[in-house]
Amino acid sequence: MIEMRREKRWPASLSLEITSLFKQDNERVEDIHAPITIIDISKCGIGFKTQSVLPVGYYFNAKLTLCENDSLNCVVQIIRQQEIEDGFIYGCEIIGAASIMDYIFNDYISSLDESLIK
Repeated sequence: MIEMRREKRWPASLSLEITSLFKQDNERVEDIHAPITIIDISKCGIGFKTQSVLPVGYYFNAKLTLCENDSLNCVVQIIRQQEIEDGFIYGCEIIGAASIMDYIFNDYISSLDESLIK
């Protein structure tokens, strides 16, 4: 398979809960409460696992805390879904994020244990 990602993915062990999803035409899905486990992250996107079925093409607001004192508020769009044995893996693109994102990611990457970096 040809790698089409714009940025290198880094391992991540973060938790997040999606409570609502939305589309650009004001279509909303409320009260989801889908716990997710982020498995990797890049400057452009995140990959996560969940047992919940989430619609592709929808957006959600996320607050990612990558380093101890640094967090990133962003809008994330679900762009792909893959069914696995114990749930689903989703690929998402970070759509709206602050310009400080490069600084936060660089700190995060430098804090990773060398053995985790592929």
